[in-house]
Amino acid sequence: MQTWAGIKELVVPVKQGLAFLKTSLSASWSTAYEVRRKSFLRNRLRLTLWLALALVLTLVIYQFSRATTTPDPSIRWGLVVEGVLGLCLLTTLALLKTPLGQHYPEILFLGFSWSTILVPQIGDALIRNVELSYQIWIMTFLVQATLMPVHWVLHLVSQLSAPAFYLGVNALFGLGLDEEVFNPILYLYLFWFCLICDISVFLYERLQREEFSARRELEVAYQKLTAERERAEQLLLNILPECIADRLKHGDGTIAEQFTEATVLFADIVGFTQLSSHISPTELVILLNQMFSMFDRLVEKHGVEKIKTIGDAYMAVSGLPIPCHNHAPAIANLALDMQEAVARFNIEYNQSFSIRIGINTGPVVAGVIGLKRFIYDLWGDTVNIASRMESHGVAGVIQVSEATYECLKRQYRFKKRGKIPVKGKGEMNTYFLLEKQNLPPVSSLSR
Repeated sequence: MQTWAGIKELVVPVKQGLAFLKTSLSASWSTAYEVRRKSFLRNRLRLTLWLALALVLTLVIYQFSRATTTPDPSIRWGLVVEGVLGLCLLTTLALLKTPLGQHYPEILFLGFSWSTILVPQIGDALIRNVELSYQIWIMTFLVQATLMPVHWVLHLVSQLSAPAFYLGVNALFGLGLDEEVFNPILYLYLFWFCLICDISVFLYERLQREEFSARRELEVAYQKLTAERERAEQLLLNILPECIADRLKHGDGTIAEQFTEATVLFADIVGFTQLSSHISPTELVILLNQMFSMFDRLVEKHGVEKIKTIGDAYMAVSGLPIPCHNHAPAIANLALDMQEAVARFNIEYNQSFSIRIGINTGPVVAGVIGLKRFIYDLWGDTVNIASRMESHGVAGVIQVSEATYECLKRQYRFKKRGKIPVKGKGEMNTYFLLEKQNLPPVSSLSR
């Protein structure tokens, strides 16, 4: 029972976290959709206002042409009403560019609707006309449902306000009611017309919501896919040079190249094997990871390619996969920095490690082998000799072959070790790399 209670105590926070995440995502989705809906309403309202202004302008032109030929006061009064309506529409259009229009386009939607319904109604009341102008209502509702199919509640408010305005204006001006008000067929007609408009708006907006939701899900899936692809590419770059990774992605089945000159480094941490019997495996791996991470940063600093690690051994090369002329100095600088890094590591972690390094220069073959867990590797006599320089070396010292010595002897200080027996090669001259020489300036040499 105690175990079950403990499990429940663990499950409850997880459920709460998932509920919070779901609520946050839902709120984020709703906010994003609301922003999109407001933008859609602003754009469609702007289009509707321009069309309404064009319609008012054509009516003004028509009424003006009639006024010049027919001396009817109602025509001139109609021009005044249409002019006032045009000013209302222009004002609403101008308000769209203000913060009010940016944050509350729904208010301007009602402003447009009420202007087209109320202004003609007031104009009729001023000339003592009680006629029910439901044709204007129908035109307004149809335009709104067609061009601005969002917020069906706004459409319903617009529709209910039309008869309310009619009754209110006529009561304000002491007018009676048109006989059409008492016609049940008219109410039935208006009911079904408005209902169809509202259903059309509701269905269109629901379609918009579903489309928006599907698009958001697609965007999220694409972002996840992009993130996973970038992660996969980064993982690939962690085990392969960038140019080799690009070739593999483009379908190169076999990658093998001959390089006429490169410099190879092998390094081994002396004392790590003995330490493994005194500390836990976890602590051992942590120490090794921290040290090799330092080496990785140095490799990046000197523009060298890390090839692999084998236990507590580290292998790097310069001069490939992109050939360069300074491959030997780059490896020499890396080796000297690795010695300093191990010294700092010993001080920081209270250890007594030393590093044995071997370097050789010459031609190598490089390529990718295998189908699973493949690596970019090196082969050839140059690699074997570099390995022997390390294994036949001395702890805390950088041993180089004669080929590497010839490349570096003018820039670095060496101590000749002499001939040593090398497995598979016989006796070979070797040297200990000590430090980089401080050469005098060129102007001093010329004197």
